[in-house]
Amino acid sequence: MRPCALLLSCLAVLCPASRGLCATDAVDLLLSGGTVVTMDPGFRVLENGAVAVKGERIVAVGTAGELAARFHAARTIDTRGRIVMPGLVNTHTHVPMTLLRGVADDVELMVWLTKYIWPAEARHVTPDFVTWGTRLAAWEMIRTGTTTFADMYFYEDQVAEATRQAGLRGFLAATVMDLPVPGLKDADEGLRAAEAFLKKWSGDALIVPAVGPHAAYTVGPETLLKAKALADRYHAPLTIHAAESPSEMQMIRERYATTTVAHLDRIGFLGPSVTLAHAIWLSDDEIATIAARGVGTAHCPSSNMKLASGVSPVPKLLKAGVRAGLGTDGPSSNNDLNMFEEIDLALKLHKITSGDPAVLSARDGVEMATIGGARALHMEREIGSLEPGKRADLIVLASETPWSLPSYDVYAHLAYALKGSDVVTTIVNGRVLMEDGRMLTLDTTEVAARAREYRERIAARLPAR
Repeated sequence: MRPCALLLSCLAVLCPASRGLCATDAVDLLLSGGTVVTMDPGFRVLENGAVAVKGERIVAVGTAGELAARFHAARTIDTRGRIVMPGLVNTHTHVPMTLLRGVADDVELMVWLTKYIWPAEARHVTPDFVTWGTRLAAWEMIRTGTTTFADMYFYEDQVAEATRQAGLRGFLAATVMDLPVPGLKDADEGLRAAEAFLKKWSGDALIVPAVGPHAAYTVGPETLLKAKALADRYHAPLTIHAAESPSEMQMIRERYATTTVAHLDRIGFLGPSVTLAHAIWLSDDEIATIAARGVGTAHCPSSNMKLASGVSPVPKLLKAGVRAGLGTDGPSSNNDLNMFEEIDLALKLHKITSGDPAVLSARDGVEMATIGGARALHMEREIGSLEPGKRADLIVLASETPWSLPSYDVYAHLAYALKGSDVVTTIVNGRVLMEDGRMLTLDTTEVAARAREYRERIAARLPAR
């Protein structure tokens, strides 16, 4: 055999797909040409960047030229003139409550709950309600760039099924309360249902099953510890409403002669698998405790402002090293699931309340909505940034609107100028859920029709305002 023929034969053995020329590796998807905001430890921003995806995971992030030379893609999405970034992480919500959007506004939290929300839920919440409310929420979240959300509600199995069908990633907590709730008569039933939920969904590619004792004012110490023991037994996370409002703090002080966080810590509930929703009324000592225990927090600025619940001390939390993310809360107290709005409001809220325009930066806001949110849910090894080995959860934003031009700093642009409506493509676990604004996993016509049907049913039984 001649030398050249021998060399080509050897190369063909080493790189069989190359036919004698060492070919690029095969990937399923390549997003190429855009501004890639990685949110990795170095906060790299790559102009004319690219992201390569194989199966459910990111395999490479680099310049478009580098990745074009390394990979052969079954499909390429041209992102020139656009921004590619990690999907947003909503650290606290109640997604089926899309169907209760706007039923009770402009009242304080406990009035909102006891006079309007809990009675409406008792009358209307069924497995069907939860399924269609979740589908409506999934449509909104996919459309506005959220790829992972943390939920706590009733019939959480239906939330999980609808979430998986839509293709989103869910951190989903089965609710436990000492009170009767839709589908459950008491805490014991709730704990049994939560265990069945953990068994069913553990190991799922999209669903992270969790346990969600509602709050320290609706769940007694014995039930809280049973919930924690259950979660620990299945190596599952926990989420709970905590230190949300002055009325809650008064109730906890009357019952336990202490504050919410001090109470949770005193009984041994806090730990590195816990996420506290809201975390507003905190002392400096409690902030130190949360940091030391590895607890995550979910800051929900829109809902907290709307219900006049207070302002979470986010700058202090971040300074103390607390895992702090952003959330929308439920769409009946917000009233939407738009995480870009939460970034904008969170930053401005803390500037005005502190009197310091530099107290939180635009990058801080984007971080809290991406890798910071992943940390708050203890999921940072899998999601929250564009890095090789992580799940392929990413979004693409257009820059073709008047409010998107011009751009000088990409973080300021994302935090203060761009909107959820600028998201054009949403990808979760390597699957394209929306492309160029076209929904691919939901029948939005049917979802809208069902939402209107529920509106008529619910409106007919609302109490007078």
